[in-house]
Amino acid sequence: IILQEPLYNLLLFLQASILVTTRLSAVDRVPKKYINRYVQICGFNDPHRQRAYFTSRLLQQNEGKPGKVAETLIEMLYLNLQRESQLATACFLPSYCWLTCATLHLLHFTDTKSPIRTLTGIYTSFMRLNFGGEVITVDGNVSSQEQQNSLMLYVVRTVGKLAFDGITNKRTSFSAEELEQWVGGKTKTDEELQQLAVFRTDVLDFFLVPRNDHVTDPESGGRRYVFAVPAMQEYLAALYVVLGENKSVLEKLTKEVSEALGQASEDITSLLSILSKVIPFRIFAVFNLLKLFPKLFERVSSHSKGRIASTMAAEMFRSEDSFNEDVLDQVEQSLLGVHGPQPQEETYTRAFELYPIFMGGLLHYGNRRLLDQLGCSIKSHTVSQITRALRKHLIKESQKKQPPEELMDLLVLLYEFQNPRLTAEVLQSIKTINLSTVRMTPHKCFVLSTVLSCTSSSFHLNELNLSSCHITPELMQMLWPAFHHTSNLNLQFNSLGPESCILLRDLLFEPNCTIKSLQLCDNYLTDTGISHLLEALSGNHSLQRLCLMHTGLGDQSAQMLAERLGQHDMLQELNVAYNNIGDSAALTMVDACREHPSIHTVHLYLNQLTDVGKQSLYVRGGPRVKQGRRVKVLASVTEGSDISEDWHPILSVIGKNSLSWDRDRVREQLLVFLKDLEWGRKQHQSFWKKMHFRRVESVVRQMLSLLEKSSNTGTGTGTK
Repeated sequence: IILQEPLYNLLLFLQASILVTTRLSAVDRVPKKYINRYVQICGFNDPHRQRAYFTSRLLQQNEGKPGKVAETLIEMLYLNLQRESQLATACFLPSYCWLTCATLHLLHFTDTKSPIRTLTGIYTSFMRLNFGGEVITVDGNVSSQEQQNSLMLYVVRTVGKLAFDGITNKRTSFSAEELEQWVGGKTKTDEELQQLAVFRTDVLDFFLVPRNDHVTDPESGGRRYVFAVPAMQEYLAALYVVLGENKSVLEKLTKEVSEALGQASEDITSLLSILSKVIPFRIFAVFNLLKLFPKLFERVSSHSKGRIASTMAAEMFRSEDSFNEDVLDQVEQSLLGVHGPQPQEETYTRAFELYPIFMGGLLHYGNRRLLDQLGCSIKSHTVSQITRALRKHLIKESQKKQPPEELMDLLVLLYEFQNPRLTAEVLQSIKTINLSTVRMTPHKCFVLSTVLSCTSSSFHLNELNLSSCHITPELMQMLWPAFHHTSNLNLQFNSLGPESCILLRDLLFEPNCTIKSLQLCDNYLTDTGISHLLEALSGNHSLQRLCLMHTGLGDQSAQMLAERLGQHDMLQELNVAYNNIGDSAALTMVDACREHPSIHTVHLYLNQLTDVGKQSLYVRGGPRVKQGRRVKVLASVTEGSDISEDWHPILSVIGKNSLSWDRDRVREQLLVFLKDLEWGRKQHQSFWKKMHFRRVESVVRQMLSLLEKSSNTGTGTGTK
């Protein structure tokens, strides 16, 4: 017989041969005559079985088939566990193995067809799995006030208080004396001491483990303790604050007085209403002042909820955390480790950016329902007060220009909150979403699309900047809903291929498309991808600026572009610089642009153009008839023997991208520019003309010098 029940009723196991319990303290309360022997099963003793568990769990997303992403995650996770890291200690317990896999599933295998999952929801489910229905008992006796004896609530008031103190003082490790101070508290009665002993035996080691780097406390010389999973400290601290356990002395006193006088006022009011019929003294009206105390408590309580909201906003937008990696990357690094140079312990300060996000996620109805089953109740009135105060702070901060990583954290907070109305109101104050250089993962793409979907169909950003975000064709599918809420879509420096152009074509084909500018620089689209993209020109009526710089275009794409331009009458600027377009195809395209009713600028520099071809392009850019349209052709820094009026934008674009482009090709083109400038300078006698040429020459020489230095030091990456 296998029995899994609290062991406070001997009748439950008199006939049992095997007893199973998660509470070690229960073993001490079983009479010795009933126990022959017992064994404590802690977790994975064999690392290979642990790896087998991770492999089976992470491959579930691919229906058991090995996938490149899943295999990479398993390998990185196993390498981190082999370092005897903090995570390895936690994953000795199967519960933390489940938490690790669930978090990695969320970060890397989010599916648009699956139910919405949040990081806060995972941690709350983890608590329910381990502490659901558990209460603090002493000698088998359960108090009638189960809400007050909830084990989870006891965890919040002890370990949560310790976690909150650590975040307040920017500490992740604690001495034995600090554990005694915050977990032990001011115990007075024998019952409280017994509860604490049970808690230490059954629960405390589940959350806190000794540091495995053998660092001792410099003051006491003892070992220091850390949370088994770093994010658990932030979750428990957030729960401690949201449950209102972090009350000031005034709040505690006001609550006690209000409850006492509130109860007394009901009895006194009933008595006085009877007496006033016999003795109508006006002095009895003075006792109505007792009714003011509950109202006073409501005002103090409202102020407390406002303080929680301000704490969330202050922790979200800390200036010292502005240049950290986004919070989801930090969570991933805590599981997979940091690959590369490790931060110096003395200079590295732990950022607690997940703490305010957990606070927001705990206010969601689904998480509150799970917490209520654990004896931790968060009232709807409390959520309403916090949300109302938080809205003002978020709108105020969102109007400021935020770094891309901080903006990503804000989107994660709104996603974890799962409040569409609040999300829409906050986004109304944001005109531009700049996530440039943020490493986008499936979950981040899902967060962005979900958050923007909370707004109305008429809401449009001025710009959605997703340049250098490691976006792949697979991630483009997840970002599809977000693309409908912007006028300027920047997808430069990603990993898009020809197949991505099919999705972009469908996007531009939509009748309600609002995209005016599409930037696809440094994506290898090739002639095949461009042919798909150009199919949308006949059905689109919004696109005004198209950037196809360094996308692998050749003469075939240029010819197709020249043929399709007449089907779209809204285009104003076309950028096909740094491709493989020759003289003939370039001249054909410029002729088509000159016939176009609205195109005014064409970028053609860094192509396979000869000196004769560049001069011909400049001539072709002029109007065919007097007072006709002139198309500005940017092909070189010189136009014949004169400096082009557009030399600065040409060199500016090359300077910004020179370290990421093929350096040999950029160096070759800059030397051609320099040769043309030196020849043009010799054709002029004017001193001021020569000075202007020398000024442009100095800019080109500086860029060449920068290329040489970067080549010698090996910085930057070159692409062809």
